[in-house]
Amino acid sequence: MEKKYRVGIVGGTGMVGQRFATLLEHHPWFTVTAIAASGRSAGKTYGQAVEGRWMMERPVPQNMKDLVVKDAQDVEAMKREVDFVFCAVDMKKEEIRQLEEAYAKAEVPVVSNNSAHRGTPDVPMVIPEINPEHTGVIPAQRRRLGTERGFIAVKSNCSLQSYVPAIHPLLQYGVTDVLACTYQAISGAGKNFATWPEMVDNVNPFIPGEEEKSEQEPLKIWGTVQDGQIVPATGINITSQCLRVPVSDGHMAAVFVRCRQKPTMEQILQAWQSYQGLPQQLGLPSAPKQFLHYFTEPDRPQTKLDRELEKGMAVCMGRLRPDTQYDYKFVCLSHNTLRGAAGGAVLLAELLCAQNYI
Repeated sequence: MEKKYRVGIVGGTGMVGQRFATLLEHHPWFTVTAIAASGRSAGKTYGQAVEGRWMMERPVPQNMKDLVVKDAQDVEAMKREVDFVFCAVDMKKEEIRQLEEAYAKAEVPVVSNNSAHRGTPDVPMVIPEINPEHTGVIPAQRRRLGTERGFIAVKSNCSLQSYVPAIHPLLQYGVTDVLACTYQAISGAGKNFATWPEMVDNVNPFIPGEEEKSEQEPLKIWGTVQDGQIVPATGINITSQCLRVPVSDGHMAAVFVRCRQKPTMEQILQAWQSYQGLPQQLGLPSAPKQFLHYFTEPDRPQTKLDRELEKGMAVCMGRLRPDTQYDYKFVCLSHNTLRGAAGGAVLLAELLCAQNYI
């Protein structure tokens, strides 16, 4: 792609915003030209704003550290400097809805890491390898908003991006029931062990709102675009439990699945091995070459060993075996701040550019 895009990060000082910064530092299509955050950080350079709170292993990007942080509420100031924005603000849900719509109505496309618009029927919630056709709802959203360029697209919840990709190739066998127990890293809460020492040697069995997202969002991902909105899929029952575990990065899931037409284990393995999505076909910059990886070793995937596979953009599976109550059970793993958050949003933006929505 020859065109270069000017990109803004709204909410650039938090953990996901920092991850966006590191991922975009050398991106072949996108150049960060503006960063916005709360009024507390506005007016400081990005380097000053994140001093003492930088959570990434890599240092603050040199090409961003001297950018003067803008107020996230100053939509007009951001509009002058960007072609689109990534949004990762930490605000109340209704405030996020209003802010993202303000950017879209100002003709600034928004690719969001937030959950505020995931339930909006004409906002596509996309895992690019699974439901890229859902971006086709954007013209209807633009009509509602009264825009020509502006729109909102979102990525899904980070935890379900470990197991939904593994289940997706099995839909051909009529998946009816899914049980998923997720074991989620503390970075999913925007924390590390320095800022959340209570999680050392601890497991927290409650993550507010997470189980509801895990049970509802896959149905939208597997839904269809009808009459200008996304209609969730029916006929698949999902139940989940979500636990916070003392891991820095990487969400793991223990998955149980039942199908109308029970496949063989060989058919499942072949479905995983052969699966390719549109990002692989298009050769998008952030797309993993192999989306789904299956480990034959009985003790893999492991969070520490495998979360960085394909720069953290692959999904790992292992321990496929028959179950006494469901048809099969297996485990899954994905990097929650790469595939599950900023990396997934960057890949979504690449898809939207390739489809000429941005």
